[in-house]
Amino acid sequence: MTSDMTARMLRLLSLLQTRREWSGSDLAERLGVTVRTVRRDIDRLRELGYPVDSARGHAGGYRLAAGADLPPLLVDDDEAVAIAVALRTAAGGLTGIEETTLRALAKLEQVLPRRLRGQVTALQTSLAGITWEPRGPRADPAVLATLAVACRDHEVLTFGYTTRHGTAASRRAEPCHLVVSGGLWYLLAHDTDKDDWRLFRLDRITQPTPTGRRVPRRRVPGDDPAAFVAGRLSAAPTRHRAVATVHASADHVRARTRGLGTRVQPLDEGTCRVDASDDVLPRIAQTLAGLDTDYTLDADADVLEHLRATARRTLRATG
Repeated sequence: MTSDMTARMLRLLSLLQTRREWSGSDLAERLGVTVRTVRRDIDRLRELGYPVDSARGHAGGYRLAAGADLPPLLVDDDEAVAIAVALRTAAGGLTGIEETTLRALAKLEQVLPRRLRGQVTALQTSLAGITWEPRGPRADPAVLATLAVACRDHEVLTFGYTTRHGTAASRRAEPCHLVVSGGLWYLLAHDTDKDDWRLFRLDRITQPTPTGRRVPRRRVPGDDPAAFVAGRLSAAPTRHRAVATVHASADHVRARTRGLGTRVQPLDEGTCRVDASDDVLPRIAQTLAGLDTDYTLDADADVLEHLRATARRTLRATG
């Protein structure tokens, strides 16, 4: 009996999240219960913290309102923002689930408090993704939210930053876009001290602090933040060099790999060059393993040794 009631309340909550307002009779018909039972279930949801408003009348009308706090059985603020941004990104970037993703997003945003809606909007409008792969250090959600709002409001920030060589320093910059590439988050900003565009990895940023100074929006060179960042990343120095000449077209390789972007350069109609250079040897092996056709490799000695060791382990594992 208790499990039936729990399942019914979850179904009721789901219905409330899919439409702006329901009459009591409509909900009763959908759930296969009486209007009186619907009223009791609505009262139980309110006791659990769900902000359900009701209108007077014989049948009554119900709507799930945006509250000052998220209901306790849902998610906390950081999780709600993360889910909403992930759903919005998936709706535009994954094939075959667009409609389902948008329905789920509509349900979530229906109950988001206003303060969280602002964070979600700021994050979404600040994003300029290249590709996403779930690897690498994670960005702090609080840092991400602060930077997104600064990008949206064109507000100068100060923050601590640690370079790839481990040197820490204080930076002052005009945040412009957040870019996701290869499993890492980057801030594209105009460094006010150096008077030049810079890329900052979010996992190396600490204590971003708004200065209260807002500036006009700067135009990114080429008017394409993702392309600009891809170009900077492909030109950045790496610890280990590995360049493959692949016996397939650039379009073929791009269609069957993720995260390479401008690192794939056509040589002719049936050949392309793939720059798999990286700071991490296993990532080079992963990139090359994703190629589904023959290639020749020009690489550093430590890269070749790592690949040979990886191949030997694979051969031993497969007999």
